[in-house]
Amino acid sequence: MIAGIYGILHDQITYSISPEYYTKFKFIQFGLVEGNDTPIRNLRLLVAVTGWMATWWVGFIIGIMLLMLALRQNSLRAMITTSVKAILITIAVAIIIGIAGYTYGSLIMINQPETYAGWYIPESVTDINSFVIVGSIHNFSYMGALTGLIIAIYFNFRKRSEQNT
Repeated sequence: MIAGIYGILHDQITYSISPEYYTKFKFIQFGLVEGNDTPIRNLRLLVAVTGWMATWWVGFIIGIMLLMLALRQNSLRAMITTSVKAILITIAVAIIIGIAGYTYGSLIMINQPETYAGWYIPESVTDINSFVIVGSIHNFSYMGALTGLIIAIYFNFRKRSEQNT
């Protein structure tokens, strides 16, 4: 649930940067519209659906992994506090790395087209720079979730070893 809500909020922000990323790419990718010529109503609702669809499964995988690690704790209290902190770590790292994606996209990618040469960018996109920045944010955010998970796993193991000393 947390990941899905994160995805909804994340995509509302990135939609504000590049509506075309959604109307000409993501909505089609997720099968929410037929093609570029489909009239679109309730754009923000479709953005929310896209955000949910793109992230719920990431949170599910991360949640299962963190739950399994939480079971290693010595008490129910340690299990809950360690889990909450691990989730917050994962979210914080994903946000920070997503911001790094914005910075990288804004400062480097838009000035070096070779950095996104293999990307699918529909010919009808008029604001390529914003499209690329949002693509960079999305890619970095997934890397942020993975990095956050790794840090949360390390945190979990550290907490367990502290309980044993």
